Amino acid sequence: MKLAKHILIALILGAVAGLVMNLSMPNAFTSIDKYFLTPLGTIFISLIKMLVVPLVFFSIVLGTANIGDPKKLGKIGVKSIAFFLATTAIAITIAIILASIIKPGTVGTFNTEGLSYESQEAPAVTDTLLGIIPTNPVAAFVEANMLQIIFFSVFIGIALAFLGDRVKSALKVVDEANEIMLYLVSLVMKFAPYGTFGLIASAIGKQGFDAIKAMGLYMIVVLVALIVHFVLVYGGALKFLAKKNPIQFVKDFFPAMTVAFSTSSSGATLPISMKLAQTKLGVPKSISSFVQPLGATVNMDGTAIMQGVATVFIAQVYGVNLTITELAIVVIIAVLASIGTAAVPGAGLIMLAMVLNAVSLPVEGIALIIGIDRILDMARTAVNVSGDAVCAMYVSQTEKGSEEQYTENEKSLPQAQ
Repeated sequence: MKLAKHILIALILGAVAGLVMNLSMPNAFTSIDKYFLTPLGTIFISLIKMLVVPLVFFSIVLGTANIGDPKKLGKIGVKSIAFFLATTAIAITIAIILASIIKPGTVGTFNTEGLSYESQEAPAVTDTLLGIIPTNPVAAFVEANMLQIIFFSVFIGIALAFLGDRVKSALKVVDEANEIMLYLVSLVMKFAPYGTFGLIASAIGKQGFDAIKAMGLYMIVVLVALIVHFVLVYGGALKFLAKKNPIQFVKDFFPAMTVAFSTSSSGATLPISMKLAQTKLGVPKSISSFVQPLGATVNMDGTAIMQGVATVFIAQVYGVNLTITELAIVVIIAVLASIGTAAVPGAGLIMLAMVLNAVSLPVEGIALIIGIDRILDMARTAVNVSGDAVCAMYVSQTEKGSEEQYTENEKSLPQAQ
């Protein structure tokens, strides 16, 4: 917990420093942010992003080769996606209920004149699904297209499993490369407290107290919904499905949650979240290396909560009463969109635009919330990353009969001399 404590202290100090500079020295903050805070955070994010693609590739190849049986791999994939879709539906339902009860859009005065927001068109679901198959694997690696990397890595892993002893030396290289990546993660995480301080101080300093105050109730509803989802849904899944202690999970996984919070990137958090799942949470490499990268791309529970609260909030601001049928449409569209926009940058706002269009609400309303979205995005990402780990633990528990075989496969790899 030493690293977790240092990151937490850095997070608190960064928030305080950012708020103080915004209130007392806004002009000086611009220079401090440009030459110190932003570079500090950018270096940290770049270091961990540097490891994401090779770590995902080597770990998925290794994990798939260890599982060996494509049918078992298919079962793990189906369980994971079913878990993600179910929790996404629950997440947005919680958000809609809380926003409907608290009514953040009816408190205060919101000026909707002159608002504008240019929404991007979401790709068709078929395009997203067909786009999973990389026509050029090298391009997929260069562009960090996670779905294509996962697909290609699984293919390589299956080939290694079927070829067996004939490619034992290749499997040994993959195993050693994976160990190198995990070691590099440990080195990069030593810089985490400094990167966290820079990222948080910059984010809070840029937003300022006025923006937070103006949208205070909206922010509170989103944060409460995130906490309720984390405690009840993830806590319940850990207790009753994964048969694990939720409190111990928080203690063991806390460093990954703080990195997710400070970077606002599930992908960038993958190296540390996978390492903790394998070393602290007891998830086999073969399951962690498949489920967590998939979750980093598909799982959008935190984003779904934002969409639920934002939709009800915008409806209240514009004086629109959403019917039960329209609210049900919001849930369905959000769940389906989480798959259709899985590999799309900025998917959260694209999904929100889709939801607003589906219930005939003005997309321009997004401009009301976009100013403080960066702060809420940090909390959403922490929830998303936690959900990926919880899913990996759940799948690990359900595959316990096969877990010993996975472990034996991992142990039987040729050891480095």
